[in-house]
This record gives sequence, C-alpha cells and structure tokens, in this order.
Amino acid sequence: MTKALVVFDLDGTMIDTAPDLIESLNHTIAARDLAPVTFNDLTHLVGQGARVMIRRAFALREAQLDEAEVEPLLARFLDHYKAHMPGHARVYEGLLDSFDQLEAAGMQLAVCTNKLEQLAYPLLDKMGLTHRFAAMTAGDTFSVRKPDARHLLGTIEMAGGDPARTVMIGDSVNDILAAQNAKVASIAVTFGYSDVPVETLKPSRVISHFDELTPELVLEAIEIATVSMAAQ
Repeated sequence: MTKALVVFDLDGTMIDTAPDLIESLNHTIAARDLAPVTFNDLTHLVGQGARVMIRRAFALREAQLDEAEVEPLLARFLDHYKAHMPGHARVYEGLLDSFDQLEAAGMQLAVCTNKLEQLAYPLLDKMGLTHRFAAMTAGDTFSVRKPDARHLLGTIEMAGGDPARTVMIGDSVNDILAAQNAKVASIAVTFGYSDVPVETLKPSRVISHFDELTPELVLEAIEIATVSMAAQ
C-alpha cells in the first residue's frame, strides 16, 4: 500500500511569517506613500502570492495601481523579503514533534504553497525543514496554483503519493478548496491567516494546535473524505 502523504501549506500553517510579510509589504507600498497595513488586514491580503497581495493592498487603500507598476513593486517586495529572511518567522509550536510522529508512522511529508519558489524554498531551508519533504511545490512551480486541484495533485505526484491516501493541511480557503477540488482529505488549522472561521470551509477535520496532528487523525481524515466522496 502507498504510504500516507501529509501535504502542508506554508504561511500561516507551518510557519508564522506574518511580521515579515507585513514589513515587506509596507516597505513596498511606501513607494507610493500608502498607509501601512496591519495584521488585521493581512488575512484579506495573503493566499495568492506576492503580486496579488500587492494588488489587494492597493485596493484596500483605494489607490490606483497601473499594471506597469506591478512588476517593479514586486521586485521591491522580493528584494526586501529575501534580504531579511528568515526575519521574525517562527515554526508553529508542536510542528516538529508532529513531523516526528508522522514519519515514525511511515508517512511522507510534502509542501504545497502559493508562495513563490524564490521565497518559499530558501525560507524552508533557512528554517531547517527542507530535508523533511518528499516534494515541495510553490505558486510558480506549475502553470496553476491553489485552489486549482492540479497544484495539489502535481505535488502528490512529485512525492510519489496517492490522492486517496493524502491529506492537505492548511489555514485558508485556498488550501481546503484545493483539497476538495482534488478529492483529497483536508485538515484546517485555526491559528493561521484565514479571514473566515476555518470550520465554515468544511474540512475533514480541524485542529487548534499541532499536538493534535497525530498519525491517527491523518488516517481518520482520509477515511472521512473517502466515505464522503463515496456518498456523492
């Protein structure tokens, strides 16, 4: 039987990157003298990569953004973020212990994030996590990104996994909807950057701390998703 595969989102799921995202975004929009954003704004801004975050910040401040400005602003964001990486980023409490439990149970781990490769991969490396994963994919690895099912399915294929034996762990609608679109089990975390209560997204299971993410819960979520899809 194929090993169970546990796929993780990055920002707001494995790593709390909010302070650095806010700092780099505020550095970026300061070029146009826009008012800084706050953590309360962040949940409405993140999830679709840096370009979309910049566009959403301008929309939030009701400022005009010409398309020709997007790439220079993106470069400003990337330069600042990379120069300060890993900054204030921290791994969420209990994550590493959960990794150990899952791996001891014979499960594989992978990453599926909408963060750009040039930001995601160095961050995971600097946080000492890269060696944990059978596959890592980012927002520009494929021609599509979450919530498109093909982003998650492509990650599963790269890891040598089976969608029927996979669970997606995430904090936002993009993660849970990607799992649902791919007909994959999902577990939502409550401590991330979602702008709605994650329970309303109808994941297979919800956790509020990584000490809840056990091999037993992973298998339970997979079984729930299997039964649910069979009933459709």
